[in-house]
Amino acid sequence: MATLRPMTLAEIEEFRTGHIDEYIKGRVDAGESPETAHRIALAQHEEFYPGGLPAPGHHHYRVIEDSTPVGSLWLGTAPGDKPSQEWVFLVEIDEAHRGKGHGRAAMLLAEEEARRHGAKELGLNVWGPNKVARSLYESLGYQTSSIQMLKPLLSPEQPEPTAT
Repeated sequence: MATLRPMTLAEIEEFRTGHIDEYIKGRVDAGESPETAHRIALAQHEEFYPGGLPAPGHHHYRVIEDSTPVGSLWLGTAPGDKPSQEWVFLVEIDEAHRGKGHGRAAMLLAEEEARRHGAKELGLNVWGPNKVARSLYESLGYQTSSIQMLKPLLSPEQPEPTAT
């Protein structure tokens, strides 16, 4: 049975510094320019880790299965003014432990933890190309609340891509 353990300060520091490049890459893969992705990621980093520590209302956990750390969870106050909502900012299962149900277990634990904090809703963002995560969230009952779409505009001399 999976459980959550609060991260130590050393684990939070490793988590904080270890995910920024991956977050920038995710934004670029979703269509942002590298410059914009970098600028936004750094601004959000300052907001969520003032002085290098998690902002009030943000919690970092290790996902534990049979005394073995298998992943990480970052749960916190929702963006904007939504006091009854918490947010999964990141859930990640270590590569060696993927495909074994730990992501589902982590999300169910996140729901329990959010309820314990008094939340009535739990939200998250997922990159469009991440079909595995989207499928997991949908299977757990998460509903799409908004969709951002992007189409690269080609110059007149470039042919339109064909549908596959």
